[in-house]
Amino acid sequence: MKNFSLQIRRVFIFILPSLFLITSCQNNDLIEVKELSPLANYTMEPIEGQYVVVLKENVSGKYANQKYTERMASLKKDYVARFSTIKLTSDKIQQTYGYGVSGFAAQLDDEQLLHLRQDDRVKSIEQDYIITLNPELSILKGRPGGGGTTPAAEVIPWGINRVGGGISGIGKTAWIIDTGIDLDHPDLNVDTNRSKSFLGGKDANNPDDGNGHGTHVAGTVAAINNEINVIGVAAGATVVAVRVLDSRGSGSYSGVIAGVEYVGANGNEGDAANMSLGGPSNSALNDAVINASIKVKFAIAAGNDGADANNYSPASANGTNIYTVSAMDKNDVFAYFSNFGSPVDFCAPGVSIQSLWKGGGMNTISGTSMASPHVCGLLLLGTVHTSGNVSGDPDGNPDPIAHH
Repeated sequence: MKNFSLQIRRVFIFILPSLFLITSCQNNDLIEVKELSPLANYTMEPIEGQYVVVLKENVSGKYANQKYTERMASLKKDYVARFSTIKLTSDKIQQTYGYGVSGFAAQLDDEQLLHLRQDDRVKSIEQDYIITLNPELSILKGRPGGGGTTPAAEVIPWGINRVGGGISGIGKTAWIIDTGIDLDHPDLNVDTNRSKSFLGGKDANNPDDGNGHGTHVAGTVAAINNEINVIGVAAGATVVAVRVLDSRGSGSYSGVIAGVEYVGANGNEGDAANMSLGGPSNSALNDAVINASIKVKFAIAAGNDGADANNYSPASANGTNIYTVSAMDKNDVFAYFSNFGSPVDFCAPGVSIQSLWKGGGMNTISGTSMASPHVCGLLLLGTVHTSGNVSGDPDGNPDPIAHH
């Protein structure tokens, strides 16, 4: 499919080492937002001395029979031995890659970096980054979650109707690469055993959603048809939390790449993954997505910068099972904040989207982060068809509107 860029509405931008979420927030009364804040309200900072190193050789072949955790441990030892001459140590390796990408993310001093740049075994070395939403934009007003309150009667959001969703997805699996998922939300079927966090510190082993964005995305994909809250496109499908962004909507590129590799290692044919996050172009991240998509179909947010998606990752990743998604409003008009261009495959509802939130409640927000999960749900249901074209596409080539 065409390359794509990702983002949620200009308001939410979360990152992996250089990625950010894409959404715009609304209040707890679920009132539609009439005007969204300008796009690109996020900060990006390099992680001092930390780099993503990709090797030319597929080192993981000799560990092909090992399960994910065992393989990662074996590869870490392998990389330390392979680069012993520069005194690379295991405690300096922050992430290990060995499925779609062979390599690692590590803390390196100037001398180690110089030697690796001259090493003919190394394909590429990229600075690792952290991207974080503007604090004023990432804090929601009021209590959108509803934590502890009685669930509301079920409604069918306009976007679910527009894409022909609300069909049973029971037995299907969606991997939500995001801020985590509310593991106890009554309207979601969460696979806690396979859910995993790629954050460090106190969140290292906690895939629970500390932000709300990931739960919102999961709800659009797969909220259960159970007479409470909302219904998802592929209602009742299993969702797996792959947490790469913290409660502030921050993360590193290296952590996002690790999350994508985890999906590629553990996903199955027929599964779909959603990435409602993004940042500046990064070849290692794109390669990880392309390789993981051999087994799992990927829906990716085009981004909320109102710019060419070719300049963002993973939006610019391109492959048969990769679908970049732009956003539109309920009048089939292209959202002013949405990225555009040749990477985009489909347009989907992304303005004033009502879905689930952490704490057992709901919230209404906007962004290409909200558009992408509509397509993720459709991918679980089979081939994505179209129903007309969006109007007002800035690139002059109207994107087809995704439909079951």
